[in-house]
Amino acid sequence: MALRVKVGRGEALERSEPVSPTAQYFNSSVLSISVIAVLEFENPINDSSSLALINDVFLPINPRFSSIMVEDEEGGKHWKRVEVKVEDHITVPNFPKGLSLKSYDNYFNEYLSIITTERLPQTKPLWEVHIIKYPTSNASGSVVFKLHHALGDGFSLMGALLSCLQKADNPSLPLTFPNFQKSIKVDSAINKSFMSVVPQALSGAINTVLDFGWSVLKSSFLEDNQSPIRSGKEGVEFRPINITTMTFSLDQIKKIKCSLQVTINDVVTGMIFLGTRLYMEETNDEAKNSNPTALVLFNTRSIGGYKSVDEMVQNQEAQKLWGNQFAFLHVPLPKLNQHEPSLNTLKFVQETQNVIKRKKNSAAVYLIGTLLESVRKYKGPETTAKYIHRTLKNSSMGVTNLIGPLEKMALANQPIKGLYFMVVNVPQSLTVTIMSYMDQLRVAVGTERGLIDPDKFRICIKKAFNMMFNASIESK
Repeated sequence: MALRVKVGRGEALERSEPVSPTAQYFNSSVLSISVIAVLEFENPINDSSSLALINDVFLPINPRFSSIMVEDEEGGKHWKRVEVKVEDHITVPNFPKGLSLKSYDNYFNEYLSIITTERLPQTKPLWEVHIIKYPTSNASGSVVFKLHHALGDGFSLMGALLSCLQKADNPSLPLTFPNFQKSIKVDSAINKSFMSVVPQALSGAINTVLDFGWSVLKSSFLEDNQSPIRSGKEGVEFRPINITTMTFSLDQIKKIKCSLQVTINDVVTGMIFLGTRLYMEETNDEAKNSNPTALVLFNTRSIGGYKSVDEMVQNQEAQKLWGNQFAFLHVPLPKLNQHEPSLNTLKFVQETQNVIKRKKNSAAVYLIGTLLESVRKYKGPETTAKYIHRTLKNSSMGVTNLIGPLEKMALANQPIKGLYFMVVNVPQSLTVTIMSYMDQLRVAVGTERGLIDPDKFRICIKKAFNMMFNASIESK
C-alpha cells in the first residue's frame, strides 16, 4: 500500500527513527499488545472540537503518533512519518436511544470487549479514539483511547494523554501529581558499618542468582497450573474479556499504610493478591494448594513526574523518557492461613511487601534485560518476542499501576469525573491495573470471559480491602 510520506505540515522526511527492540517485541507475529485508556466525563460530551484537539495537541507530542512501522531491505524496522487523516482514527458508535443506565453499561462493556480483541491496522499510525456519547453508571459520556504498546509504555502513553488536559478550575495552570521520588534514608549505605554491608551484599548476590534462575525457568519451562484465574489456553490474548472497575478511598489506604508501615503500592498489591486468593478459594476449594505467580510491572525511570506537552515537544531530555522503560518481577501469591484470618490478613500484606522489596533489590531484572538483548542480537526480535510471550503466558496474572493528578481535570473545558486504563491482548486470563485520581484509587480488572466471574472477583477484592482496613484498625 503506497503512502505519501510527510512530516507535520508537509515538510519532507529526511531520516526516520529506528524502532526500539521492545517496541518490535510488542508489535510482532506473536505479540500485539495495546493500552486502553478511558476518560469519564461529568457532562454529556461535545465532540465538535475533537479533530482540532487531536491535530493541535495530541499529534505534536511525539512523532510516533504520526508514524507507521516499516521494514527496510536489511530487515531493520523504522518509524516512518505519514500524513495522518485524523477522521480515520475516530469512531463514534451508535447505541439504541432511551435505554436504562444498566443497559448502557452492558452496551459500553460489550463495545470495550470488541475493540480490545481487534488488532490495530499496520497501514496507519497505531492509535484510535472512540467517543461514547451515551451515559453509563459512572459517567455522562466517555472517550476511549486505544494506543499500541509499541508507541510507548503506560507511563509514556498516559503521560501524553494527561498532558493534553488542564485543571478544571483553572485551565491556565498545569496539573500536579504526587512526587515520584523516594526519600533518602539517613541510614544509607555510606553510614553503615562494614559488618552490616557485607552480609547484605552476599544476600543480594544470592537473591540475584535465585531470582534470575527462577525467572528463566518460569519463562521457559515452568508453567502455572490451570486454576480459577488461569485457563492456560492457546490464543487466550484473542479471547473476549470483561473490564470491571472499582473505586477505593486513598485516605483509607493511607491509614492501612501507616498502620503497617509499608508503602501505598504495598497495600494495593497486597489487596489485589489477597482478593485473588479469596476468589480462587471461593471458586474452587482445591485452589488453596495452588501456587500462582503474578508479573508485577514497575517503571525504571529515575524521574520526578510526568512531563508537560511543551516539554515533550521541545525538551530533548524529556523525549528520551519516552518509550518502553519498565521491568517485571515474578511474584508468587502468598497462601492464606485459614485458622487466623484477621491476623493472617496483615501477615499476608507484609509477606507480599517483603517478597517484592527483596526482588526489587535484586539485580535479576537487569540480568533479564541483558538476556533479552542477547537473544535479540543472536536470534532476532521475533525469537525474543516469543520468549516474552511465554513469560506472560506461563504466569497467572499481571499487575501494573500509574499515578494520576491530584486535582480534577478537564478536556476542552469538559470536567472529567474519572479515568482508568487496561493493558489488552496479553496472553493471560487476568490483568489488574491501578490508577489514582484526586482522592480515589481506581482498580480495573480485565478477565477472560467464560472463565472468571467479574462480579464475584470484584466482590472478593472489596472484601480483601475491608479485611485489611478492619485488621489495621484492630492492630492499633
